[in-house]
Amino acid sequence: MLYPQNIEQKLGFDKIRERLNELCVSTLGRSFVEKVRFSDNYDQIQKMIRQVDEMKSILQFEPQAFPSQNFLDVNYQLSKASIEGAFLTEEEFFNVKLSLRTIQECLRFFDNKEPESYPTLRELVGSAFAEREKKDEEKTTVLIQNPKLEIRSLLDAFDKIIDDRGKLKDNASAELQAIRRRIQVQEVDLRKKLDSILRNARSNGWISDDFSLTLRGGRMVIPIAAEHKRKIKGFVHDESDTGKTVFLEPTEVLEANNEIRELESAEKREIIRILMELTTKMRPQVPVLRKAYTFLGIVDFIRAKARLAIEVNGIAPLSINSQIVDWKNAVHPLLYLSFKKQGKSVKPLTITLNAENRILLVSGPNAGGKSVTLKTLGLLQFMYQCGLLVPMAEHSTIGMFRNVFIDIGDEQSLENDLSTYSSHLTNMKYFLLNSDRKTLFLIDEFGTGTEPTLGGAIAESILEDLNKSGAYGAINTHYTNLKTFADKTKGLINGAMRYDAEHLEPLYELEIGKPGSSFAIEIAYKIGLPKAIIDKSKQRIGNQQVSFEKLIKELEIEKKVFADKNVENATKQRKLDQLLEQYGSLKTYLDNEKKTILNTAKLQAKELVKNANQKIEATIKEIREQGAEKLSTKEIRQDLQDFQDGLKMEKVVVQVKPKEEKEQTEKDVVEVIQGEITVGSLVRIKGQEALGEVLGLRGKDAEVAIGDLKTTVKLNRLEKISRKEFKQKTGSKTKVVGLDMNDKMMNFSFNLDIRGKRGEEALVEVDRFMNDAIMVGYDELRIVHGKGDGILRTLIRNHLRGYKQVAKTQDEHADRGGAGVTLVSMK
Repeated sequence: MLYPQNIEQKLGFDKIRERLNELCVSTLGRSFVEKVRFSDNYDQIQKMIRQVDEMKSILQFEPQAFPSQNFLDVNYQLSKASIEGAFLTEEEFFNVKLSLRTIQECLRFFDNKEPESYPTLRELVGSAFAEREKKDEEKTTVLIQNPKLEIRSLLDAFDKIIDDRGKLKDNASAELQAIRRRIQVQEVDLRKKLDSILRNARSNGWISDDFSLTLRGGRMVIPIAAEHKRKIKGFVHDESDTGKTVFLEPTEVLEANNEIRELESAEKREIIRILMELTTKMRPQVPVLRKAYTFLGIVDFIRAKARLAIEVNGIAPLSINSQIVDWKNAVHPLLYLSFKKQGKSVKPLTITLNAENRILLVSGPNAGGKSVTLKTLGLLQFMYQCGLLVPMAEHSTIGMFRNVFIDIGDEQSLENDLSTYSSHLTNMKYFLLNSDRKTLFLIDEFGTGTEPTLGGAIAESILEDLNKSGAYGAINTHYTNLKTFADKTKGLINGAMRYDAEHLEPLYELEIGKPGSSFAIEIAYKIGLPKAIIDKSKQRIGNQQVSFEKLIKELEIEKKVFADKNVENATKQRKLDQLLEQYGSLKTYLDNEKKTILNTAKLQAKELVKNANQKIEATIKEIREQGAEKLSTKEIRQDLQDFQDGLKMEKVVVQVKPKEEKEQTEKDVVEVIQGEITVGSLVRIKGQEALGEVLGLRGKDAEVAIGDLKTTVKLNRLEKISRKEFKQKTGSKTKVVGLDMNDKMMNFSFNLDIRGKRGEEALVEVDRFMNDAIMVGYDELRIVHGKGDGILRTLIRNHLRGYKQVAKTQDEHADRGGAGVTLVSMK
């Protein structure tokens, strides 16, 4: 149930309907726009929403693949074709042919897609072109009708007869082809004769040089000066407006013209015969064609809704079949389009109405955005329940309402002798009688139009009864008693349109949980009202009201200060967390390296001790065998001393290269070779000095050994190098140039900004960023891509699903970028 009758005009939905009409490309689609109605059928709404959402994906990612023209309405031609003895003209058949081709392109689009893609639109195709049983004329045999095949057969028949200019082809029939050939021959002969007569007349001065052959009454004639018309025998068919020129048919060509006219008549008869035959072939398929054109109109209508969704950034939010409003960053679509033309942006609305807080009481200064908040709430709910996508954040939730009642604007009536306040009370009476838990009501300037004390008291009583009905709603008011009532009553909650109390400027942002101030005194000061007047006003309203308004103002200023501090502290905390995480990762790495080095040293020391013991035992044995001769013993001891000297560690001399030589060394370029990267290939990571060996391939990923480190890298980030180059850069067959993990950890940032980049560039940056993140072991990453139309965000998130290390992706908090930033949580 909707109230009042002009609710569409009140909310602005009539402008949405007008825009849909403009976005349709045919009267077929516009006929469905006129049928758009508010619905509370949850399943039907979900079906319509999914259709539009799928069409939106088609227009965004496959715009060239789906037809966008020749959505022609040929219902008149179908009605004409269904009449026995009637036939369609060439132009009418041409329109049918073009529109059938559009239908066939739509069907071909879905036939070429995977079965699971665009399921709701496929269901629409299936219902329009499902096979049906049909009995033959004797009603004895059951035939299976396949609409797709029948349309294809009709289109083939049209293509054989109608050309791409909408005319019958010469070979439409053997008779037509013969007639047209004879006409061509006769016209050539006729032109030759007339050209000869024209040259003779021009040489005699009877005809001006700029005169040429022309047609009059379907017959070829020559123009001649009126005074010379008797110089050539023939028939005058016409004359110029001045009478100075006559159009003469010479007697020599009379028979030729007659012959051509007879052939043209025969051509027309043959054309009519062909068209009647083609119409007769089309007649049995008229019922199938009507359903096909209904499908075409629905497609045009859905396409218009999808184009509107793209214009206003509309989405299909999470929907549940119960009463709830949980919207994030919702915007008024008409205001968005208007501001977009002016290069301005709309402040989004975040609002929640649930079972605990069903009715929102919005207060704040005039021109602060209260009415826009109500209209945004009403219009978006109305649009969604009409099957349209709505502009809000993806993590929003939208519910269903059976009734929508609004009291917005002045409804005073001279005919019914209703004042503004009386009209408001009439609306309130309707609300009280018909509101229930499935009702959404919107009331603008609640209680105004009469004496404030009485108006406030009546408004409070009405609000109490509306709350008892279980209805959901939003109310704008300036009355303090209503703010107080909402603060202490279950089911009601205060909301304030934020206002910069320091600079006295509206912020157009809704804040739920506290009442707002009208800032009447402060605005009076700003405008420059005399101070004496303002002081008198304060005295008249009393200290309690002034203190209340002052308290709200002070709270607003303090909140702004603390909000700025919170943002600053949050930034510092993130930096601290980042440094702590980097420190922890670096410490773990160094501890592991230390253990590795110590273990290696212990193994080497153990091996040295073992070799030394063996050498000593061999020396003792040899001395004994030599009989302890002095010379032999001395030589054996010298051998042992030489072995011991060989175990001494050599001093490492660090030679500092000159700066120029060092810079030149750093600029050494690794030569890249062509060829496919396979298991065992030696490679380098693009843009880095890290060299390694490919251990395995998995799809577009490669497992690479870089030193003692194994990592997974995208194939498109690897360059193949020769084994000779690898040896030169590493110095040995087994040693691999590794990554400087200390440098990597110290310089790695968990935040990547790809705003302004093209899709392909952005994906390369994301791959490099993800590989580094996986190597240093980060748990949470941020990718800043901006909001825009959401195309880059969708591209990035779909790409991230290909990483098995990624657990989930989600929007950043609204205060830190919202849908313009993707948070990546790693496993």
